[in-house]
This record gives sequence, structure tokens and C-alpha cells, in this order.
Amino acid sequence: MTTPSYRIDVRPCIPVRLPDAPSCALGLRDVLCRAHQITHLALPLPPAVSALLRLLTVCTARITGLDDPEMPLAQWHARRAGLLRGGRGLDPAAVQTYLAAHCWDLYDARRPFLQDPALARQCARRTGINTLVFGRPAGNNLAWLGVHSDTAPHPLPSDEALWHLLIYHFYGPAGRCTPRTVAGTTSAEATSGPLRSTVSFHPLGATLLETLLLHLTPYRGDGQDAPDTCPWEMDRPADPLAAPAPVTWPGRLLTGRSRHAALLLPSPDGAAAVDAYLTWALPHTRPKLPATDPYVIIDTAPSRPAERRDSPRRADADRAVWRDLDALLLAGDESATTRRPAVFDALNDLPEPARSRMQVLVCGFDQDSKTTNRAWYTAWTPPIWTWAQEHDAALAQRIAACRTAAERLAAVLARSANTAWRAVTTPTSGAGPPARPRRAPTRPSPWARAALAAYWPQAQTCFWDLVTGPRAHDEAIDAVFAAAALAALHRATVACLRRLRGAGPALARAAATLRAAAFPTRPPRRGTGRDQP
Repeated sequence: MTTPSYRIDVRPCIPVRLPDAPSCALGLRDVLCRAHQITHLALPLPPAVSALLRLLTVCTARITGLDDPEMPLAQWHARRAGLLRGGRGLDPAAVQTYLAAHCWDLYDARRPFLQDPALARQCARRTGINTLVFGRPAGNNLAWLGVHSDTAPHPLPSDEALWHLLIYHFYGPAGRCTPRTVAGTTSAEATSGPLRSTVSFHPLGATLLETLLLHLTPYRGDGQDAPDTCPWEMDRPADPLAAPAPVTWPGRLLTGRSRHAALLLPSPDGAAAVDAYLTWALPHTRPKLPATDPYVIIDTAPSRPAERRDSPRRADADRAVWRDLDALLLAGDESATTRRPAVFDALNDLPEPARSRMQVLVCGFDQDSKTTNRAWYTAWTPPIWTWAQEHDAALAQRIAACRTAAERLAAVLARSANTAWRAVTTPTSGAGPPARPRRAPTRPSPWARAALAAYWPQAQTCFWDLVTGPRAHDEAIDAVFAAAALAALHRATVACLRRLRGAGPALARAAATLRAAAFPTRPPRRGTGRDQP
């Protein structure tokens, strides 16, 4: 009887794009050996792309020796620059040596990749393959994206099982899970994955190898006492009841912070996963000062306690990527409330060709902190590193000023639209003025929602026009976004002017507030009731 097997190092499980060729799938070994020929990864799931880039970055660090914490900083940068200029791929012998030292089989009986075989005896029941697949319904949930049922689940092809396994470890949910009993201790509570509800910013080069070299960051600590091991480099899975190992660089930082455990059950031929155990891996609370992922923006709240002061910027499917550009380009200082991803602090020594063509891939997964998955999204920026503060401080500051003005006018637009809506819809008392509303609503009014939906696409056009267009540096920034806000307010409410009593004066006051916001240094003037938005 053949033992099921699916070795990701040789089986074509990673879709990639090659120059002047259609997309194809390669095994991990070919991806690393041909990284200098591959343009980009082509996985259809953005969270899986983000997770796989972290995994490949660690493999690249191991193979090139750029994971040495004792290497002097100047030597580290010189070695990376040499690899970027060389144009050659990774040493095939070094790739083979590294891969041969570890198990890459999804269904290995002793050490399955990123899994714990002990779950088969520690869990009283199976979880079901549908729970692993993001987009499939599980339990009593409705089927939105496909005809799936827990009573007759469709087998999951092994290549797709790898993608969803990565997403589960990095973005997995918190809360109730399949019960697991270890040494007499039973628990059915899991904590969220290290990247849950975050958005990642990945520097991109002309080839996958250049991208992975751009992803590397030098070690800046005082020294590492504990060995730096990735999950697949350990002889056995970590003891779930022991205290978590310290986060070391770069392996544990990028790949060793999962809070979940999994075990896939294969079909007889290993071509698919037909079931799974999914449960907790670490029941301990999070560390007081969590590790900082090098590909996320850190927002700081000075009023919070130290252990909760810094938090990764949350993914928001409704937020356009250009609103995060200044957080990538500005180096910041001690008083800043935003800190750019650490990987961008290691890009100032890049050779000129790599610097001028570097783009940024944005991978976000809009989730709540527990179990709800709203949407994942991806975006690409143009080559932006020549706009960084280190290279063009004036342009970086203008980008920040434009983003700040756009968001300030959006806030004024929302408040003005809400105020106008309340003035029109609040019941009146007799013939006097409208009754004063008891309390401002916490949710945006229909006018505010419609106005913001019309405003943000126009604001994006204004942003790029002010930054790189023909009128860059020529017009007052606030006035440009105020004009966009006025147009959005008019578009959202024009149908209501004749239909709703009192809409004209209320909207005129809102328009006057927006015009006053175009010149924030001037005191706002009172609306006359004769202006129209």
C-alpha cells in the first residue's frame, strides 16, 4: 500500500509568473533556483502570497548567509548589494543542501510540514476540511461562494491545501476551536494569528530573487542567546504547554509565531486533503511587548500602556492604498505616531537600478479580531522609493500634506452631511425651528455615506494630480480637496433638494462649512441659506 505523500519542494504547488510566458506552477526547489527568472508569485489568495513571501525570505536568508546576527552591518549590506548587482540566481547546491535537511512533505507520518501529527490522538474529533478553506461555509453557515456542506465536503487539492494552511497559521481566528487534550489539560480556546486583520507592505523588485533580497532586514539587536529556528527546522513541534520560545531573527520573527495547530488528512494518493484537525497550539497569553513584524505599519497611541501602545495598522477594504503612502515614505522621529515598516529602513543602500524600480505590493485581510472575515485585497504602487524622505524630502512632505488634507476634508464632509441630514429629518415642533436633536448619531447618515462614496475616488485623482500632475506645487491643497468634497456633496444630495423640505438651507450651510474648511486659518463664516452645494 502506497503511503500518501505531497512534497512541496518538488511538486508544482506554487504558481509563478515568468517573463513572456503564461503562469505556471513550480515546486519550492525550482522557485528558489529560478527566483532570478521569475517575475512574481501568482497565488490567487493575497494572504497566502504575504505568508509565502515571509517563508521564502527566511529560506533566502538561510541560503545566502544573510541570517547571521554576528555579521557587521556594513558587511551585511555589502553582501546583499553584491547579490542584487550580480544578476545570478541562488547557488543550486546551497538550495539543495538546505532543502534536503528538512521535511517538506504535507503528509509525512512523523513531521508533516507546518503540522503536528499528535493532533490525531489529542483531539477527540476532526474539525472538517471546510473550516480550513477561507470562503467555504462550515457548520451551520450559509453557502455564499460555492455549493459546500460539512456532510459531504469536497476534497481540497493539495496545492490549495498548502495555501490555506499558510493563511490559517498567519491569519487564523480566535475563540472556540476543536478541543485538544495535552497531558490532562483540555482546552478549546485559540488566540488569533500574528497577522490577523493586518495589512502588509512588501517591496517588489524586477524578479522574485530581487524581491526576496529587498525583504531582508539586518539584525539590529544586541545578540541572540536562543537558536533561531523555523517550525520546519525543529525536530518536533513545540510543546503546547511550555512557555513560547523567544522571538528570534529572522526565522521565528517571520514564520514562528503561529498560535494554531493543524493536521491534514490526505486522500489515498495524496492528491488532496479530505479532512483536518484544527485547534490551538499555544494557550498562553500574548507577550507584554509583542514582536514587530517588519512589513506592517505601526500606529502608536502615546496615552496607552507600554504593552498596548504600538499596534499594526489594521486592514480596511474601504481604505485606498494611497492614503498609506506617507507612512511608507517618511522616516519619522521620536514624536511621530506612525512608524513605517522596518523593512523600509533597510533600503537606503540599494543599488540605483533596484532603488528606482522598486514598487510595493499591498496585501490586506480585513477581519475582526475573532472569527469574521470581511474581505482580502491586494494593490500595487508605482515605483515610489525615489520619493522617500531620504531622497526627496520635499515631495515626501507634500504627499503627507495631501493625505492629511484629504482626510481632514473627508471628516468635515461627513460632519456637514450628518448635520444637514439631522436638520432636515428631525421632527419640528409647530412652526418654530427644528427641534434640537438629542444626540449625534454614531453611524453616518445616508447623505454622509453617499457623499463619502463619491468623494474618495475624486480625492484619489486630486492626490495624484497634486503630487505628480501638471499642477503639482501650484494650488492650495485644502482648496482642491474642498472642491472635491463640495462636488461629492452636491452629487449625493441633488435629488433631495426638491423632495425634502428644508434641504436647501441645510445643504447651503454644509457647503459653507466646506468652503470655510478650504482655508483652515480663516474663521468659518456663517452660511446665508442662499448657497447651493
